[in-house]
Amino acid sequence: MSRIEPVTAPYSAALAASFARLLPPGMAPPVLFRAVARNEGLFKHMVDTGLLGPSGLLDRHALPPALREALILRTCVAWRNHYEWQLHVGTIARRMGLTDAQIADTRRARPDPALWPAQTFVLFQLVDALVQRHEVDDALFARLREHADEALLIEVTQLVGLYAGVGMLCALIRPDADPYGAALPMDEEKCEADR
Repeated sequence: MSRIEPVTAPYSAALAASFARLLPPGMAPPVLFRAVARNEGLFKHMVDTGLLGPSGLLDRHALPPALREALILRTCVAWRNHYEWQLHVGTIARRMGLTDAQIADTRRARPDPALWPAQTFVLFQLVDALVQRHEVDDALFARLREHADEALLIEVTQLVGLYAGVGMLCALIRPDADPYGAALPMDEEKCEADR
C-alpha cells in the first residue's frame, strides 16, 4: 500500500483540469500523480508551468521521442525505480518508438550496442555514471563528445536529474502499481543492473 494515500475522485476542479491536460480521455490518473497531488498547489504548478506534460517531465521536444524515452527508462533502472519504469512501459514507451527488445535491454547491466544507435548507447553510459557513480570521468566525456554537443549533454543531464527526483518521490511514497496494460515483469525478475 502506498505510504502517502493518493487523492481519489471526485477531484477538485483544478486537479480534474490538470489530469485532463495530462491524460488521454478515460485514463485514470497514475497513483504517483494522485499521491503527489496531496500537495495540490505543487502538482497544479508542475502542470501549468509545463514541467509535467503528457509525455513526462520537461519534454521540450528537443530530444527525439525514442531517445528521450530510452534515457528515462535507463534512469529508472539505475535508480531502481520499478514503479516509474513499469508506468512508462505500460503507457508510453512503445508509443515513443521503443521495441520490446529495447525496453527489456534497458534493464541489463550492459545494454546491447546492437540494439541502439551509437549516440543512445553512449548516453546510457552517461546515465549510469551520473546516477550510480555521481561522476563523469574524462574518458567518458570524450566518448560523449564524439556523439553529442554541449547543448544535448546539458539537456540529457537535466532529464536524468528530473527522473532521479521522481525516483526520490517513489522511494518516499512507494506507490502501488498502476493497471496500465502489460508491462515487462521487472519486480519479479530483478533487473541485472540491480546486481
